Amino acid sequence: MRVPRRLLVAATTALLSAAAVGLSACDAGADAAAGSGGAVLKLQDPGNAGPLAYAKREGILEKRLAAVNAKVEWGGSYASFTATADAVHAGSVNVLAGAISPVLGYLANSSDIRVFAVTDPVTDTAAPQTDGLVVPADSPIKSVADLVGRRVAVNKGGRGEYLLLLALQQANIPVDKVERVYLGLDQAASAFATGKVDAWWAIVNAYPQVVAKGARVLVHGRDLPDQDLSIVAARLELLQQHPEAVKVYLDVLRELTQQAKHEPEKFQNVFLQQGPTAITGDRLKLEIEKARYAQVPRLVTTADGAAVTSVSELFARYGVVKDTVAPADVFLLLS
Repeated sequence: MRVPRRLLVAATTALLSAAAVGLSACDAGADAAAGSGGAVLKLQDPGNAGPLAYAKREGILEKRLAAVNAKVEWGGSYASFTATADAVHAGSVNVLAGAISPVLGYLANSSDIRVFAVTDPVTDTAAPQTDGLVVPADSPIKSVADLVGRRVAVNKGGRGEYLLLLALQQANIPVDKVERVYLGLDQAASAFATGKVDAWWAIVNAYPQVVAKGARVLVHGRDLPDQDLSIVAARLELLQQHPEAVKVYLDVLRELTQQAKHEPEKFQNVFLQQGPTAITGDRLKLEIEKARYAQVPRLVTTADGAAVTSVSELFARYGVVKDTVAPADVFLLLS
């Protein structure tokens, strides 16, 4: 029997409409499930080493977060806190690590993150250094006092600028006698290598790399009265609405940091043993030693407010921020 064309059209339209309703219902159900209290922790890519890289490879966060109706999304890779902060603004990251100093710079323009965990400084003299004010091997600069009239690369409103100001203050050098050149890590490395700056406060991975190339160190952060604690921060709404998920994240980070202190080799070259992100030789030995001496992160306490006050006052004194920042505007205490 031949079905009239108009009936086929009507039947097809009805089926498509029903399917669309069904899909809409499914989408609505998925949205409802996503918004029914489940948290999504959006993290930057951890690279090829460290506790979070190990957690990503083993799926540890995924398993642990599921117990509190939460999940993790791994995002892009960022060279510094400042670059990661841009990702926070874009909504692709909601948990990030850094130090008090760049957090203060961030909070000067935005109030959407809070610090919930800190890491106490490494004080063991046997531990490898992690930053330093460096000059070329043949530079005539021999001390902080010789920086007068020179150009020094630092990350704006970050740990490099903080430590340079602290070193100048300790040496009784007026800060306006030394030009601070604000550059990101990659740009600073290039400017230093080509002689466009006379010195550079190198931090994070840039420090061992530039020292391996022959740079001479004038002073380290540990030589100064450094109060700039390492931190873990998160978007305020995540902390307020899903503290249980944030605590799971910190628990995992704490456990794996402690494990890495005892088995540091397991936490290097986690994904790749060869290639641009893999490390070998002296650099591998250095990172293993850093892991051995690493401090375990912990929840912030009211006592940590003194560190915020110290860093904030230094930044305000030299115009990095307009006003001092209260600890209550930086920290969120999770019970």
